[in-house]
Amino acid sequence: MDPSMCGIVGYVGPDEALPIILEGLRRLEYRGYDSAGVAVMNGDVTVVKRAGRLSELEHALTESGGLSGSIGMGHTRWATHGAPTDVNAHPHLDCTGHVAVIHNGIIENFQALRARLAKTHELLSETDTECVAHLIEEAYEGDLADAVRKAVAQLTGAYALVVTSTDEPDVIVGVKVSSPLVVGLGSGENMLASDIPALLDRTRTFVPISEGQVVEVRAGSVRVTDLEGRDVPLEPIEITWDLAAAEKAGFEDFMLKEIQEQPTAIRDTLRSRTGASGRLDLDDLRIPEEQIETVDKVFVVACGTAFHAGLVAKYAIEHWARLPVEIEISSEFRYRDPVLDGNTLTLGVSQSGETIDTLEAIRHARAQQSHVIAITNTVGSSIAREADGVLYTHAGPERGVAATKTFVTQMAALHLLALYLGQVRGTLYPADTQAWVEELHALPERVERALGLDEQVAALAERYAQARDILFIGRHTGYPAALEGALKLKEISYIHAEGYAAGELKHGPIALVEKGVPVVAIATECHVYPKMLSNIQEVKARGAEVIAVATEGDEEIRSLVDHVLYVPRTHELLSPVVVTVPLQLFAYHIAKLRGCDVDQPRNLAKSVTVE
Repeated sequence: MDPSMCGIVGYVGPDEALPIILEGLRRLEYRGYDSAGVAVMNGDVTVVKRAGRLSELEHALTESGGLSGSIGMGHTRWATHGAPTDVNAHPHLDCTGHVAVIHNGIIENFQALRARLAKTHELLSETDTECVAHLIEEAYEGDLADAVRKAVAQLTGAYALVVTSTDEPDVIVGVKVSSPLVVGLGSGENMLASDIPALLDRTRTFVPISEGQVVEVRAGSVRVTDLEGRDVPLEPIEITWDLAAAEKAGFEDFMLKEIQEQPTAIRDTLRSRTGASGRLDLDDLRIPEEQIETVDKVFVVACGTAFHAGLVAKYAIEHWARLPVEIEISSEFRYRDPVLDGNTLTLGVSQSGETIDTLEAIRHARAQQSHVIAITNTVGSSIAREADGVLYTHAGPERGVAATKTFVTQMAALHLLALYLGQVRGTLYPADTQAWVEELHALPERVERALGLDEQVAALAERYAQARDILFIGRHTGYPAALEGALKLKEISYIHAEGYAAGELKHGPIALVEKGVPVVAIATECHVYPKMLSNIQEVKARGAEVIAVATEGDEEIRSLVDHVLYVPRTHELLSPVVVTVPLQLFAYHIAKLRGCDVDQPRNLAKSVTVE
């Protein structure tokens, strides 16, 4: 479970480093694929890097004749700061060209560091990573590991760093602060990577680097110390996984891995977006506050799962910012001639940032003078480039076609934006904003607890895996959660599933309910909870088997339903983030029991780039 997934590989030994590094990067490309680069030591340090897939880097290396040297490192990037360009790709150098740095994670205080460093250093990129190279340059006094420790003492965030220097050409230094880092032990060679798959063809013996540790990797030795320089004993482990299992970190599928990564993904999306005063600080938005103050209406355009995240946002924006919100499926938006002008704000929500329907919708909004903010997981994507401002979700690459961690991070980012609108418009007191931010920061722990329902959900899945139809119902924010639960089930298990606003049942859908039909009811604590109980009784009276997702401690509901899945108490505006976890697990386990490919469902693609 990593913050801001990027791939890191380092090698020190007797062999040519470049082929080993490139093979490691191929195995880590699932961790990031918007740019890649290598640095190889041979007297000097030579860096080659390119935007795009790893193949772009390999082509550049072929054209240049390759790089020779037995010590080097490589990186495949999933951008968090700075668009995916050649200049922003890793590694990054200091002013002298002696120090090279690659990085996985987020440096939260890089803006302040960058402002200071820019006075005396030449900064070439837009990245947080480049700042680290210059900090090491300033701190270096003959001991690279010590200079790394001094640089790390100035950093705030969650990251792993790997550093080489021509001044100490026999060593690679790594440091772990939250992001993963492992050392592979070989015979006369040693390696370093962000994940085990990168090194499995060279070794099966690994040393996981623990929090706050610095590692010095040489061909004949590995030394681990803490941030104060005290030695730490090595604790090697033997890996028996095959490569496919290793890429999935031991999980059976990417989808299950990504469901489990959700607490970390939410943390990274929330990270470094609150200033010292408790006010929200959304630098990427790029829209002046005085323009936001004039907004009198918000439009949300999105498709599929992102549309459900937008529905959740509608409740939050209207409640906190007191702005009317319209949400529209992107493919319908521009064809209904919506009323937009310079006082409207359009939010385009897209995981990939390339969804053609959403891209065309925001183009239409901009043509009508509306301000546009993109909510996307992909730095430098088309939607991010064409919007006036952008709010990135930091979920890392998502390999499963069915959205999981990108959905919860979209909701988290949209909640941040809703609070920000309330802050700018003065509809929330500062203390209220701070209290809500604290509630947001409690979500990762609550999602972790919801993941503990896995065994219970798996048992329910066995009972209902052969159902012909499954209905999902909810009220208020439980309604978009129900829609998402139904979508997940239908897209990976191919069972017919529908989500309904529970109050709509009596207006037609209740005709679908007959004896034995499973109904999943989102019945968590909220201001319409009594009405939700009435809707549950309506379907029970017609023979439905009801699975309730309810709030911990709710004993009343037990007597009304057949099964209860308890999730941690969460305010109703935020509850879909927690509620969605058992719904994802329910869909996953049913799909597996039915023999479906959960990572690549039939007829579906990860990003829809044609109308």
